[in-house]
Amino acid sequence: MGTALIAFASAFALVFVVELPDKTLVATLILTTRYRAWPVFVGVTAAFAVQCVIAAAFGGVLTLLPDQAVAGIVAVLFAVGAFLLLREGFSEQESDLDEETSAQQTVPFLRAALTSFGVLFAAEWGDASQIATAGLSAKYAAPVWVGLGAWLALVSVAGIAVLVGKKIAERIKPHLIQRVAGVVFAAFALFAAYQALFA
Repeated sequence: MGTALIAFASAFALVFVVELPDKTLVATLILTTRYRAWPVFVGVTAAFAVQCVIAAAFGGVLTLLPDQAVAGIVAVLFAVGAFLLLREGFSEQESDLDEETSAQQTVPFLRAALTSFGVLFAAEWGDASQIATAGLSAKYAAPVWVGLGAWLALVSVAGIAVLVGKKIAERIKPHLIQRVAGVVFAAFALFAAYQALFA
């Protein structure tokens, strides 16, 4: 039991510290300003669960995945996200604040949750936290405890992002948020493309 608790605590601490300043928090925050908080949280939590199960189950084998192929896929997904956000953010159809707020509320739950799942699943694939989870799983031979610790750390970071994102959405117009989010996603896409081509 002692090893299990050490594995759990190590995974939680390491992943939380790694992900707090990482793109996981930024991507979740951006999604929360675009969609309602609850479906975003459900989507990202499910994505983290799948990623942690994969990492914990396969242990060190995950580190053998080709980094350039993963980076290329992530670059494409973030580029598509940037295009969609910038297109909406710079659309000529200006509406008042009430209409913008209601537009955010009318996005179907499933659509927002699936979008959030897809974005975070792609962002986390081959990420430092997933590699760390795989490494800790191999080190402690306690995949369930390592996976649970890593998942709770990711959920904690997402919870922080959702709370912050909701506050931002209440104070800033959605078109401005979409423009900023599009630029951030484009930066992620360029960075991932650089990794795919030159890493």
